[in-house]
Amino acid sequence: MQDIHALIKKFPYVFALLVVGIAGLVSYVLDAWFLPTQGTLLLLQLAVVITALPGHKQGAIFAGFLSGITFNYFFTTPRFSLHMSHVDDIVNLLIFLIVAVITSYLAAFYKSQREALEIAELRASILMSVSHDLRTPLSTIIGTLSTMQEYEGRLSKSQNEELLQGALEESHRLHHYIENLLQATKLQHGIKLNGSIQNILPIINTVVNRFNSERIRVIQRGESPPIYASAYLLEQAIYNVIDNALKYSPAGSPVTVISTAEERGIVIDIHDEGSGISTKHKEMIFDLFYSTRKGDAGEGGSGVGLTVAKGIVEAHNGVISVLPATKGCTIRINLPLGKVS
Repeated sequence: MQDIHALIKKFPYVFALLVVGIAGLVSYVLDAWFLPTQGTLLLLQLAVVITALPGHKQGAIFAGFLSGITFNYFFTTPRFSLHMSHVDDIVNLLIFLIVAVITSYLAAFYKSQREALEIAELRASILMSVSHDLRTPLSTIIGTLSTMQEYEGRLSKSQNEELLQGALEESHRLHHYIENLLQATKLQHGIKLNGSIQNILPIINTVVNRFNSERIRVIQRGESPPIYASAYLLEQAIYNVIDNALKYSPAGSPVTVISTAEERGIVIDIHDEGSGISTKHKEMIFDLFYSTRKGDAGEGGSGVGLTVAKGIVEAHNGVISVLPATKGCTIRINLPLGKVS
């Protein structure tokens, strides 16, 4: 859907010509059967409204002018003539133009209001996410340090090490979350890759070593061809997906990372044996701050990690998607060969 909107925005006059052409053709066919003149006017005005809905005023005016000319040429007497000798012909053309201008202004106003609402919702999501996902590790770190300060000299070496290890893990968690937030902010303004030609397997191995978990299994199918990539960014994208898989699958269950070489690029499948993703959530899990968590409690992540992964993969001209699975969840990353444009 976003691709269609982008094409309409890029080629508004082509879109106007296509819509008015279809409306004119339908009107011409129906006119030969039963369609009255008023019906033809309504169909062509509907075409003007459809063209104006994306909010491109110049394209809408062009559609209004084109519809007026089409109506005058094909449906007024004398037919197949552009003579506007009657006042009605001029009035009809003016009505087409007025409808185009008013509709395009209304569409632009609606679009601005919708964007303002989305910004407000995004701010609310940010506040909710930050309040939960920053507070939890900070509370643990503060509690750990307070305990160590209060019981200084009375804790055993093993107790000190356990408390420090817990604080360190929460610090890493906090750092990872902040890193994702910063990356998400960059992705909102576009991201420019500073990469090189390299193999994907060392990147995957680096990510796996960061987890230091026996649950992760790496399978390589075929000799991976080199791709143009930013190692740091791809590491973060793959890390986010694996982290999500580990988090939402049973403890001790394996998470499998399968790298497959194909003719057009590399396919990375990350599969877990968790409860899977419901159909209604599959299209939304990559949205910024989308989470199954309700309010400040319940299960669900912050809704940042997979959004960042999606943005990084798309910056590499790749695609990330959720595959159908009878058990667990499989997220696929497709990375093409060749330099990113």
